[in-house]
Amino acid sequence: MNLMTVENISKSYGETVLFSDISFGINKDQKIALIAKNGSGKTSILKILSGQDVSETGQITQRKGIKVSFLEQEPSLDQNLTIEQTIFASGNEILNVIAKYEEALTNPEDQDAYQKAFEAMERYHAWDFETQYKQILFKLNLTQLDLKVNVLSGGQKKRLALANALINKPDLLILDEPTNHLDLEMIEWLEEFFRKENITLFMVTHDRYFLERVCNEILELDNNQLYGYKGNYSYYLEKREARIEREAVEQHKNQTLYKKELDWMRRQPKARTTKSKSRIDDFHQIKSLAHQRRKEHQVQLELNMERLGSKIVELHNLTKKFGEQTMLHKFDYSFTKGERVGIIGKNGTGKSTFLNILTGQESLDSGKIVVGETVKFGYYTQKGISIKEGQKVIDVIREFGDYIPLKKGRQISAQQLLERFLFDRKKQYDFVEKLSGGERKRLYLCTVLIQNPNFLILDEPTNDLDIVTLNVLESFLLDFPGCLIVVSHDRYFMDKIVDHLFVFKGEGVIEDFPGNYSDYRAYENSRVLEERAEKQNSGNKAEKQTWKEKDDSRTLTYLEQKEYKNLEKEIQKLERKKIELQQKFTDEGLSGEDINQLSIELGELENQIDLKTERWFELSAILED
Repeated sequence: MNLMTVENISKSYGETVLFSDISFGINKDQKIALIAKNGSGKTSILKILSGQDVSETGQITQRKGIKVSFLEQEPSLDQNLTIEQTIFASGNEILNVIAKYEEALTNPEDQDAYQKAFEAMERYHAWDFETQYKQILFKLNLTQLDLKVNVLSGGQKKRLALANALINKPDLLILDEPTNHLDLEMIEWLEEFFRKENITLFMVTHDRYFLERVCNEILELDNNQLYGYKGNYSYYLEKREARIEREAVEQHKNQTLYKKELDWMRRQPKARTTKSKSRIDDFHQIKSLAHQRRKEHQVQLELNMERLGSKIVELHNLTKKFGEQTMLHKFDYSFTKGERVGIIGKNGTGKSTFLNILTGQESLDSGKIVVGETVKFGYYTQKGISIKEGQKVIDVIREFGDYIPLKKGRQISAQQLLERFLFDRKKQYDFVEKLSGGERKRLYLCTVLIQNPNFLILDEPTNDLDIVTLNVLESFLLDFPGCLIVVSHDRYFMDKIVDHLFVFKGEGVIEDFPGNYSDYRAYENSRVLEERAEKQNSGNKAEKQTWKEKDDSRTLTYLEQKEYKNLEKEIQKLERKKIELQQKFTDEGLSGEDINQLSIELGELENQIDLKTERWFELSAILED
């Protein structure tokens, strides 16, 4: 069933054309991701679909009566309302139904109005609205309903906006970077929720695991052409590569034909017959095709890094509190050359505070940091670039000099450097405030790297960057010879870049884990299963001691008991196999066919785990009765 049809939409700002004559459709239960380079107008397309902006051409037709919700990158919420008040100020249709019912109760003599209001309450299941919104808020870890929006973190605001969107029960949910500002635990919950729910999604996201596991269709906007791929991210990568190869072959054919026709034109045939005039007309079309070029420019990253000495950074008994909340408690660590550390933990556990302390932007309560003489920090913060009114892109780089030193005594001009970061000469004279979110992040990354740091600290570097730039950044960091600390909610990025993790547990506890994020999740999952098994074993002992006191209520049969014990082992085995399969996706040597097969196997495996886990809970409930 078609929910929305988009025909020939276009958007431009001044002389800059973001996209033109774009058409596609959205059908019920599709989970579509839109992929494009930064500055291509992805957010503009989402705003046009949601009705917050209008297209310059074409039209959008949506099915009568459908509800559309839009989760923005930076939600616009009333700062003076509480979490619960925000829900009631959302304009949800059910709230109008409840209001009319309450109004009908005050006028009992108007039986027709009361009957209509009562039927509407039944039709919208409005009797349970309070229970519904509280369930969703609690699932999103928003339990203090009286907290005001102005004291919420970026992640909490994003979750509140998401709750508003979900409570509305939309027919179509439009999402702009839904994983930004969310911690890893919440991203995984959201991923699983969207994977299982029969909900129609249209999203922009850079999270490649999210794309892999949630989406069943990818739309790619490339050189103002829209390409559709009926599959997940792995399928898209395979088919995109095949498409580019076909285009290259077609381009070669066009160029060969152009040379042949050009030779004919140069001979200037005297007899202008109808046939020759037609051939002349065709020549101009062939010339246009032959001169088409793919814009495959990629960010070029290069550092003139100073060598690190033997002493790098030593942390001695670091302690930091904010009021009663402990961020660090007597933390000790010494960094060695070439370390690649990932930092994970829930929002509010002190990750950014730790980085600010390390770089001298935050003071310690006690403890000492010793920094080696050769160490030069490069700190990419979540805040991004500070925008000065009237400042142009080229001015930002010229603050560091007209010429930037590179390796082996070479140097590069500010203009040339910006071109390496995909800002053409025209774009360099745009005002910074006019750049897209991704373009600002790319410019900010440029300002950090041109200072030639040998100890890089990246706090959420993947937010707003397009996938092409992410791949380039990953390749650069893999070859980076200095020390590296990364805070990121991008699991794919973390798996590829880091060697070990600082896991911030809260209350100042930091665990040093030897492995990447997938390794850590495998460890945590196995520990949960062990605790579950241990709990079950202690439960079995208690059951043996008290069996005489039990009544004759429902108990497990012999075969069910046997099945119950086997399920534990089977679930553990399947979880281990799932981790092994997920790790295989990081192998860059995989062919498209291999990736497709792995995706199918992973989907089947997850279904088996879900079924067996549900059965385990069913049998466990009988045991506990």
